[in-house]
Amino acid sequence: MKADAVFEGGGVRGIAFTGAIQAMEEENVEWVRLAGTSAGAVIASLVASGYSSQEIKGVLRDIDYEKLRGTTFLNRIPLVGNLLQLFIHLGFYTNDYLEEYVDTLLYEKGVQTFADLPEGKLKIIASDISSGKMLIFPDDLERYGLAPDDVKVSTAVRMSSSLPFFFRPVIWESKEEKKSYILDGGLLSNFPIWIFDTDEEPRFPTFGFHFVREEISTGAVIPSPIHLFTNIFKTMLQAHDLRHMNEKTRERTIQVPTGDIDATDFDLKDEDIEWLYESGYSSAKKFLSEWDFEQHKDKRRKEGTEEWN
Repeated sequence: MKADAVFEGGGVRGIAFTGAIQAMEEENVEWVRLAGTSAGAVIASLVASGYSSQEIKGVLRDIDYEKLRGTTFLNRIPLVGNLLQLFIHLGFYTNDYLEEYVDTLLYEKGVQTFADLPEGKLKIIASDISSGKMLIFPDDLERYGLAPDDVKVSTAVRMSSSLPFFFRPVIWESKEEKKSYILDGGLLSNFPIWIFDTDEEPRFPTFGFHFVREEISTGAVIPSPIHLFTNIFKTMLQAHDLRHMNEKTRERTIQVPTGDIDATDFDLKDEDIEWLYESGYSSAKKFLSEWDFEQHKDKRRKEGTEEWN
């Protein structure tokens, strides 16, 4: 079966998507187009470049998760170090390691820029906070005077994964030497399930991969500005997800439980990684056992929907 895939953002919880992809592979699902935000952009770029679920599982086991929290000498200054990072660089940590790691992985598959992939194969979501607009790679590159062969996929992944406050924004210069500040795609679309929808009946489905989290409770006390900024973003993402998870979306979405594991839990133990993987695998298996594309299309026809999804 051919299908498109859209992966939600969610930091280290993206490990769960690898198990879901394995379940899809076992059912001979062939990916036509892929899209993602943040951690979903990492997974989508690897799959689009030819990585199998088993290869990605090995990759995610090899990542030095502590290095994902890119620290500098300022972070080591007690009490005020992180605040200095925030006020000087607009984020606590650097996100260089992720870009370098993804770039190495894609290079092994012969992929560097978006021009190295089939046209339309991959879409990555980021947020241009300078213009207040969503940035879809590579579709929106013309807006910046750029072409697909001007931008590395790994750079787009880094931009899409730069959590506000946690990571520094990516300062991006276009050919017109105009600077743009780019942050996590989750600011504007953490789960872009709509991205491949058209007003025509589809030849194959678009499957969404979405995290089911335990309810976020920030508690009554916010002990520091760091906690305040972090909780603002967590609350915002949770509200965004709930707003976009309607009945039509749920019907074509694999919902993957991630327990109380947080997007920035970079100190995951092996058992946590395995649990996430198995959660993704079992969730996708259950979904596929109940999914029927023809029934899905029949339901949409009866509803007289104006936009197919």
